[in-house]
Amino acid sequence: MRRTVFNEDHEAFREIVRAFIEAEVVPVYDEWAAKGEVPRDFYYQLGELGVFGIEVDEEYGGAGQASFKWQAILSEETARAGVSFGGSSVHVALCLPYLKAYATEEQKKRWLPDFVTGRTMFAIAMTEPGTGSDLAGMRTTAKLSEDGTHYVLNGAKTFITGGVHADRVIVCARTAPPAADDRRFGISLFVVDTTSPGYAVGRKLDKLGLKTSDTAELSFTDVKVPADDLLGEENKGFSYLGTNLPQERLGIAVGATAQAKAAIRFAQQYVADRTVFGKPVAAFQNTKFELAACKAEADAAEAVCDRALEAHDAGELSAAEAASAKLFCTEVAHRVIDRCLQLHGGYGYMNEYPIARLYADNRVNRIYGGTSEVMKMIIAKDMGL
Repeated sequence: MRRTVFNEDHEAFREIVRAFIEAEVVPVYDEWAAKGEVPRDFYYQLGELGVFGIEVDEEYGGAGQASFKWQAILSEETARAGVSFGGSSVHVALCLPYLKAYATEEQKKRWLPDFVTGRTMFAIAMTEPGTGSDLAGMRTTAKLSEDGTHYVLNGAKTFITGGVHADRVIVCARTAPPAADDRRFGISLFVVDTTSPGYAVGRKLDKLGLKTSDTAELSFTDVKVPADDLLGEENKGFSYLGTNLPQERLGIAVGATAQAKAAIRFAQQYVADRTVFGKPVAAFQNTKFELAACKAEADAAEAVCDRALEAHDAGELSAAEAASAKLFCTEVAHRVIDRCLQLHGGYGYMNEYPIARLYADNRVNRIYGGTSEVMKMIIAKDMGL
């Protein structure tokens, strides 16, 4: 079926991104994976390509396009090639919405021009050791100084994507104890300069997949954060975090679906070339049936994503609908990628084949942004259960 979610401008952008990936990323991607991160200079290239500024207003150096479809194209094209752009997806898809929605005019003028060029890379620090998805249980604190000029930040964060290269990190911290009737009260957001004394990057975490994404532990010891770097209003941070969750989960759904389609592409190429018992693996009925079933599932997931993209651009994507899209698409991708790896036989287990890397990269989709179990809870609550 013909997709209608993207227009001619989107497809022209897709061609540019695909050519860039083939020329600048694919030839060196194995080196990046071995090192465990993309080179810092690569983000300048993405800035020159215009990737970081698509949704930033023109007055700050961006293109002023208020649509998530451009990010969807990036997800589809990186997955198609079996690569990633490191932690830059967090820079745009997770951090930018908070800056656009809650930064003051003065803050936007300070931060967004360098955001667009890649000179200032952003990450967001929510999760803490021992708390996981329970953000209301965070222990990191930010106490306002007596003269009101700065906050003193203390605590630790973990699983911070982009944490190694980040120049600024949106840190969630407690500025007040939880209220008796609302344990979510008292959380605030701060845009922290990573060169501040007392700010430290700990271990770069060794993950199962997403090897080029620099994921780190962070710690804060009496870090002074200027009061002017408070993002939004004090104690309202938890409500801010909730506003971006539908987009975050939609992005995961789109990425997972793109990975499923890529897995089918890789498997189809492999079985056409691989010969067993004197004929191509593609000639066996089991192979045909498996790939046909995978395509049917991926087509269904793509339809869910396209409908959700349209709803999101129209401002109509609810939290439950985003959770449903994430749950369905990530579960489909899990099944499809596993079956496509199986068609590779023993070679599917070798990291030199993109299907192996894809298998490892995909697994986290059912965990971050809210686990599949959390998605079921959100959907069930929306059903009145």
